[in-house]
Amino acid sequence: MPSVPLPPKESNLFKRILKCYEQKQYKNGLKFCKMILSNPKFAEHGGFVHSDQVSTLVQSNTPVQWDDEDQNTWWKHTSVNLPKTLAMKGLTLNCLGKKEEAYEFVRKGLRNDVKSHVCWHVYGLLQRSDKKYDEAIKCYRNALKLDKDNLQILRDLSLLQIQMRDLEGYRETRYQLLQLRPTQRASWIGYAIAYHLLKDYDMALKLLEEFRKTQQIPPNKIDYEYSELILYQNQVMREADLFQESLEHIETYEKQICDKLMVEEIKGEMLLKLGRLKEAGEVYKELIERNAENWYYYEGLEKALQPSTLEERLQIYEEVSKRHPRAVSPRRLPLNFVSGEKFRELLDKFLRVNFSKGCPPLFTTLKSLYYNPEKVSTIQELVTGYETSLKTCDLFSTCENGEKEPPTTLLWVRYFLAQHFDKLGQCSLALDYINTAIASTPTLIELFYLKAKIYKHVGNLKEAAKWMDEAQSLDTADRFINSKCAKYMLRANMVKDAEEMCSKFTREGTSAMENLNEMQCMWFQTECAAAYQRLGKYGDALKKCHEVERHFFEITDDQFDFHTYCMRKMTLRAYVDLLRLEDVLRKHAFYFKAARSAIEIYLKLHDNPLTNESKEQEVNSENLSAKELKKMLSKQRRAQKKAKLEEERKHAERERQQKNQKKKRDEEEEETSGPREELIPEKLERVENPLEEAIKFLIPLKNLIGDEIETHLLAFEIYFRKGKVLHNFIFALQNHNPSLLPLLPECTLKWKVSVNVTVCQKSFCYRQ
Repeated sequence: MPSVPLPPKESNLFKRILKCYEQKQYKNGLKFCKMILSNPKFAEHGGFVHSDQVSTLVQSNTPVQWDDEDQNTWWKHTSVNLPKTLAMKGLTLNCLGKKEEAYEFVRKGLRNDVKSHVCWHVYGLLQRSDKKYDEAIKCYRNALKLDKDNLQILRDLSLLQIQMRDLEGYRETRYQLLQLRPTQRASWIGYAIAYHLLKDYDMALKLLEEFRKTQQIPPNKIDYEYSELILYQNQVMREADLFQESLEHIETYEKQICDKLMVEEIKGEMLLKLGRLKEAGEVYKELIERNAENWYYYEGLEKALQPSTLEERLQIYEEVSKRHPRAVSPRRLPLNFVSGEKFRELLDKFLRVNFSKGCPPLFTTLKSLYYNPEKVSTIQELVTGYETSLKTCDLFSTCENGEKEPPTTLLWVRYFLAQHFDKLGQCSLALDYINTAIASTPTLIELFYLKAKIYKHVGNLKEAAKWMDEAQSLDTADRFINSKCAKYMLRANMVKDAEEMCSKFTREGTSAMENLNEMQCMWFQTECAAAYQRLGKYGDALKKCHEVERHFFEITDDQFDFHTYCMRKMTLRAYVDLLRLEDVLRKHAFYFKAARSAIEIYLKLHDNPLTNESKEQEVNSENLSAKELKKMLSKQRRAQKKAKLEEERKHAERERQQKNQKKKRDEEEEETSGPREELIPEKLERVENPLEEAIKFLIPLKNLIGDEIETHLLAFEIYFRKGKVLHNFIFALQNHNPSLLPLLPECTLKWKVSVNVTVCQKSFCYRQ
């Protein structure tokens, strides 16, 4: 049905609809829509709105300023493009969270004017708001068939393409935008980034250089955005292995780059790649003068100087140590490569200085040396000698004469020894040292923290949680120790206690669980899921796993905020790093823990589905005596009463929160999206097909953590139950991790039994 222009009265009403939309007065906007659509002549009709303005409103909910040209030429635009009032009503309903009605009105608008590119665009925006990106792309492509040069539709399409990593399509769309707007910076940058991500470095560099030539920046002026452009250009060169070009480029534009440290680091790296070692050595010496604690700089300096003997290598660090006597790295790094008496000599000096001034993280600094048994033996011999001598004469050695050490020195020596023996698995000896230290100084948090850690390594989680609680009681304002205490409580399955502990630092008026979920506190949620899993509360455990999954989805979806922002602000290096991070986001340990717990629970639910409790109790009651039955019923009544009180409390809390949220929405007069599906534990643990739910968690693990055998063991358990074994089992064997090899025999046995059963079944069928 062709579009017909609205008369002046209805057109004025439509302008009021737009004004209400801009000011987020959605209810008033709906009233004006109703006034137009209630007229039988225009029941299936609409007014004018620019496609790009609609997109801006939907995506950001920010006011759009209408210029004079738009208002004065309204009838001219209407004769060409007449988007539907129905579509506008659909957009308004979408902002109020009424998704189904929104779709109904937009589809109705499409049915009445299927050749309206605006209606297709709006339909795509609704699909995008529902995260149906593939469908949204189809809608945008349909809109472009009707208006191929529409800038806003092309921009929206490019955003979805880069979000979905359709890099070929993204390149084509950015090329169209460049042809339409060759004077805009984003057109050039977006097109260059497309080639960079496709690893066509030559074309990316040509585009970046052509764009750079258009920038009128005086040679002596430092402009941040121009500086970022140059550094991004240099990053592309380095990724293309154009080391000489990269060095010449950074030297040419050095004065116009803001990040002077990055300039020096690039110079050092490129000089090393080109074999210009003497110059590289000078660069790394300057970098060490700026920061004597950066281990990467020492590594570069060693590569540049190429010391041939141990003495020459040590000389490098001794010279730096003389210039920077307070620096730790030049005294710590030689301990990695020296051995024998020289190691003992350097370690002795290093330990004495740190024990004297009281350095709690000393053991952490030396922990990487514990792979070498000889060095471990030397450490133990020296530190136990210090402890013996300090007890008798307050000196590190009984053979010395000098200023006596303060009492705190002995305290830190015992603290170190407790960590040392805990690392070696001698927990009883570690407890002896830490108890002695606590007896001498019962107010030091680190001591109680370490004692809890030792008990955790022993396996006594309840005692570990008790001592961690003691540690946090010494400083209740310390968020770190509070978080550690909550984590230890969760490990001991003390979920309620952990929630109360975290509530000290969460927002008042809301439950700690909800607030931690809002803050995406995934360490708490993964530990909580594991605790619920151990307690057999599978519904609650799955709820936490799904919350973690939602966090990762939200983090991925948040890329939309940066696709245009980074090109506008020219933070191109950070933008490319963000895209690469998002590509492997679910490789993170938090996701793996949540996915593993969810898969294990779904496997248990598949093997042993939860039964109806009332039926189970009915069956059990038949086998009980009258006295036992009376006792059981009394117990059930008490449990029901307790559950009812708890439910009423939760209901009151939920109503109060909903009231607060409703009040907040009324004040803002908007709701950008509909309510998310509530995660109800009872429903989660009674899904129809647990294996399909498990596969949803498994797919990211197989795609990103396929080199870990644990991924394939989980896959084996799922596909074994689905009757698809061989492929996953062989792949798991090929990607083995020695630490998990003991689990393979069990899987092998299951596989062999499965194969034998299948063979027998086929043989039996053949005989029949």
